[in-house]
Amino acid sequence: MIAVRILEKGLFECFDAGLTGSSDAPVNVEVSAVVWDGHRLAMASDKNVPGEHRSPVFALDCVDGRPQQQTLRYYTADLIRNPEKYEDFALTVGGTHIIATTGFDRVDGASSELHHYNRLLVWPVDAPDAPDAPRLVAESEESGVRSSVDLRADLAPALGAPYYKVEGLATVPGRHGGNDRLLFGIREVGDDHENFDYVCRVVAVPYRMEGEDLVLTGEFEVVYDFDPSGVEDVRFAVGLSSLEHDPVHDGLYLLTRFEVEDEAGAEQVGAYLGGCRWTTFSARRDPALVRNESGGVFEFVNKAEGVALLGDGRLFVVYDPDRALELESEHPRDTREPHEAPYTLLTLV
Repeated sequence: MIAVRILEKGLFECFDAGLTGSSDAPVNVEVSAVVWDGHRLAMASDKNVPGEHRSPVFALDCVDGRPQQQTLRYYTADLIRNPEKYEDFALTVGGTHIIATTGFDRVDGASSELHHYNRLLVWPVDAPDAPDAPRLVAESEESGVRSSVDLRADLAPALGAPYYKVEGLATVPGRHGGNDRLLFGIREVGDDHENFDYVCRVVAVPYRMEGEDLVLTGEFEVVYDFDPSGVEDVRFAVGLSSLEHDPVHDGLYLLTRFEVEDEAGAEQVGAYLGGCRWTTFSARRDPALVRNESGGVFEFVNKAEGVALLGDGRLFVVYDPDRALELESEHPRDTREPHEAPYTLLTLV
């Protein structure tokens, strides 16, 4: 059994209080991705943050698992600032580079208008803002728009569907002399954005680093397909929302999220965290749901979107609360401001 205890629920600021967009409406932070690079937490909001010196991607130093507000730093290289809808971050095996993915769920076959929703980026941990630091994986350019849209030709056949949404990303070391592998966590699969099923599916592809470039070296294949509908204590239909590799224990964490209406028509939002060793994952057996100290399933009561494993056995979870400003009872405050992002710090017990 994997059990956790909440150490803290808190807030951190992602930009200036009172920041407004082009419509003069307050800019709302919606954190959807996080990774711990060994020194700091790199995160992304899936909404743009206006201002030449700002970015939807930023980092905060971390002490005892807690983000240090005075260290806020934006990643402002153009390729990092301009993609739409970041969904997850991961480190390369060895920890030298950050990999970032968007959702790959929007495309316009007649133009390049939505190509920037289809980007897989890589940049060095220590040099994200150098103009030539971020690189596109499988780069193509159409009408001046640089993207990784050609990866759709590999993802769609592997998933057997024209529509899908990527929300998870992780890397795992190569086995038996093979290349390291990049894992895409898939949340939605179907005919289009209105007709789909929530899934907990993982697509893998081998890769290697060639200098600063990440090069995919093999076929895309579904390597995991977890159906949580029959798992006791899972109350609603869920889809995958984040992946995290645990190199110390050779395992994976899978964050799954639900957004449904209950029988009374009330919106229900929350998440579960599952974990498994690599042998369990590779055998396609179900992960174990993370429990609380009393043995009950641990259920997040907000829209958890990203999880980062810190080096001291702690888990840092970030949320995309959309425009909701209310906070659950365990927070020190009742509400947040639009520029503040909630987080939960957990420890394994």
